Amino acid sequence: MDFNNIRQEHPRQEHPRPQFRREGIKNLNGVWDYAFFPEGREADTVREGASGNAEASAREGASGSAGGLGHDPAGVNYDRQITVPFCPESDLSGIGFKGFIKEACYRREICLDDASVKGVTRLHFGACDYETFLYVNGKYCGAHRGGYCSFFVDVTAAVHPGNNIIEVYVKDDTRSPVIPSGKQSNRLESYGCVYTRTTGIWQTVWLEFLPLAHAESVKYRSDVKTPSVSMELTLCGAADLSVTVSFAGNIAGRAFVADASGVVSLNVPLSETHLWDVGCGNLYDVRIEFGDDIVDSYFGLREVRYDGYKFLLNGRSVFQRLVLDQGFYPDGIYTAPDDSALLNDVKLAKAFGFNGARLHQKVFEERYLYHADREGFLLWGEFPSWGISNNLPEAYLNLISEWTEVLKRDANHPAIITWCPLNETWDDKDADFYAFAVRTLYNITREIDPTRPVVDASGGVHILTDVFDLHDYEQDPAAFAAKISEFNDSPDAPIPNMINDAGAPYVPGTPVNMSEYGGTRWTREMAESEDGSYDNAETSWGYGKAPANEQVFRERFKGLTDALLDSPKLSGFCYTQLTDVEQEQNGCYFYDRSPKFKDVGYFKDVLSRKAAIED
Repeated sequence: MDFNNIRQEHPRQEHPRPQFRREGIKNLNGVWDYAFFPEGREADTVREGASGNAEASAREGASGSAGGLGHDPAGVNYDRQITVPFCPESDLSGIGFKGFIKEACYRREICLDDASVKGVTRLHFGACDYETFLYVNGKYCGAHRGGYCSFFVDVTAAVHPGNNIIEVYVKDDTRSPVIPSGKQSNRLESYGCVYTRTTGIWQTVWLEFLPLAHAESVKYRSDVKTPSVSMELTLCGAADLSVTVSFAGNIAGRAFVADASGVVSLNVPLSETHLWDVGCGNLYDVRIEFGDDIVDSYFGLREVRYDGYKFLLNGRSVFQRLVLDQGFYPDGIYTAPDDSALLNDVKLAKAFGFNGARLHQKVFEERYLYHADREGFLLWGEFPSWGISNNLPEAYLNLISEWTEVLKRDANHPAIITWCPLNETWDDKDADFYAFAVRTLYNITREIDPTRPVVDASGGVHILTDVFDLHDYEQDPAAFAAKISEFNDSPDAPIPNMINDAGAPYVPGTPVNMSEYGGTRWTREMAESEDGSYDNAETSWGYGKAPANEQVFRERFKGLTDALLDSPKLSGFCYTQLTDVEQEQNGCYFYDRSPKFKDVGYFKDVLSRKAAIED
């Protein structure tokens, strides 16, 4: 492939944090110098005289330098270039290397003026997989462990007016049992329902310039009954604080605190009531002014809770018609080629008849969440827990550390209605430790955010959960309907024989969600064959036997979905999946987002009819 024809000189220039937006940023996406060390190739072989570099050797061996981590890019021979923020495995990066990458280095030179560096300077990463070590002008500035959540380091002491060199050293090991890796393949090739890996930087990199007195964060809690919004602002320094809330340009509330500092709690009554709802992403704009610091933000006025089996949004029973979205792209892997692609995924789901998505085994970037907020699109926020061993404490330590970062980053998004830290996890060899770890995850999640329900281990062994969710890929509509009927008639069991025998007992009255079903294979070759019967089972993957033709597919889709919609106990479902991903070809759309079916309206009609549990 001619990567030069697809390389973007300045990709992904939109603001990466639309819910905490400052104007004073410098987007660093674009071409960086790059070197990577594939598995089996030692890092020292690509260092320029590393053994003779006394300073580098001292830093490598000193226990107290470089944070005691012993890794820096000194002496690296940057023998190629990469387009950030695309991972080296992707075509859009200009690299396209599909093997295992254990280490990688990035370098970029930037010019800063006097005004930019007079205050606080931060280097931000939307995400970088997995361990990241940062250097500016040869000075170690900080590190981060975790491949999915955003982070920053303060580089104020390292930058200066004029040219500055930023270097990033990254380590990753997809096959490590203590590193969460989601759906990244642990083999050289993709197979089944795991796909091409992502190593290193895969979201926007930017510099942010702040005054010495500035706002660090804001936490929203809205009250639909009052109506009002409570804000908890964390501030650095002291200055006058002014908060203005508006809707569609009209001021709806104000607050002011003189000489504010530390953590400030405000309650702002709202003069106008505009509820955030399905398909109606009403958002209030917020302007935070703290001394010379100005931050633009937003929130949604909405409430989510369960009443018995019913999921209530603003007090009204709403059936969750979700689709599984794994957030993979043919040319960018984990990274959307542009911002419009993120919005397009939301619109494709809505066009098919879904009112939300379960974001599966990946932490999606904030721009996607922003579009979901605006579109009134329901989301389950999930952590990519696959890849770790359920019997190793270090694995859960890594997972919990990053999961708390995710919760704090994303808790303000009204689109997110459920948290889900684990997917299809089992007790394996040590049931006692597994139960302890899952219970800890649940309690931490509820402590950080008590406003949303928590699914402890989706489709796996439930230990402590607000929703008893299930995964069932039965392809026979009659057999599937029989299972659902048995559940409907049973007072104390959530669909018998549909969970692992080791599962915790179901508590009668706990909400139930069929959070994975369908997954019916339908490939491009099948869709384009004259009689619809071509079956390329050897090169594609999906659940069960593929339908004989499109008419059979439609009948199967309707039969499975009708059984769920007709249940008076199910709060929702999630169909697998929005698009094909590489060899897993069971999406509603092809991997390139083109339609599989001529009449999408048929599926929208099937999905959109009123569910038995809805008001």
